Amino acid sequence: MRIGIIVALVAGILVVAVLLLNRPRLVTIDAAIPENFPADRFSHDILEQLLQTYVDGAGDVDYERWQQNAPDLQRLESYLAAVSRYSPESTPERFKTRQDELAYWLYAYNAYVVKSILDRWPIASVTSVKAPIEIVKGLGFFYQLRFVFGGKEYSLYAVENDIIRASYRDARIHFVLNCGSESCPVLRPDLPSGTELESYLQQAAVDFVSDRRNVSIDHEKKEIVLSAIFKWFRKDFINDLRRRGLSSERGLIDYVASVAPAGLRGELLGTTNYEIVFIDYDWAVNQHK
Repeated sequence: MRIGIIVALVAGILVVAVLLLNRPRLVTIDAAIPENFPADRFSHDILEQLLQTYVDGAGDVDYERWQQNAPDLQRLESYLAAVSRYSPESTPERFKTRQDELAYWLYAYNAYVVKSILDRWPIASVTSVKAPIEIVKGLGFFYQLRFVFGGKEYSLYAVENDIIRASYRDARIHFVLNCGSESCPVLRPDLPSGTELESYLQQAAVDFVSDRRNVSIDHEKKEIVLSAIFKWFRKDFINDLRRRGLSSERGLIDYVASVAPAGLRGELLGTTNYEIVFIDYDWAVNQHK
């Protein structure tokens, strides 16, 4: 009994030590909201213009050039000042539809990822941002860093899982959220909201599965090779099929086929007894080559 009590006390002390050492690190914004920011909605125009300037055709970011441009660094800060002040939670009147709300969370998440990389540039990987006790890969970047959205502090992990995945239940968000790494979905420079978000999400899904780095078929080995994103969020993709009333008998294969262009869809549906193999995730920063 005494040994059990001692073990429990030691375990408790270790947990407290980990929590203290890994306590949140708040990322601050040093800018004012733009003077011409709309009074009745949320505008992503500044971020859109910056992405159109620094994101290339492959979806990679020219962090080097951006980091050397002080005015554009400040413009990103001013956009994030608006993100910090307003959100669907704090000022719901600015977000007329659920598509407007979802667009905010998606684009603000991506913007904070970009800022966090620019703040540390040059950096090889977001996983280089370590917590004092790095229990899992990415703990420092995705869990320990805290960002302000509408006056509330959240980690990127919390925004993705507790807000976007939990509230909006659209598997296509996994083709838009960008974690600043080579194996992430590419950054998309155009940032629609409202009713236009639907076609944006659909195109993002088509583009992601059409990229052989994310989906490929090896007929000789009888393998369907998929991005690790499909492994990590398998439940989201299967649930999406069921919500749409589509067959989920073949699991992820059915999901990919449901969003794939006609040629790839036919090839996938024509496979029989193929094994799914997941690609190792490349955490290298998605920088312009």
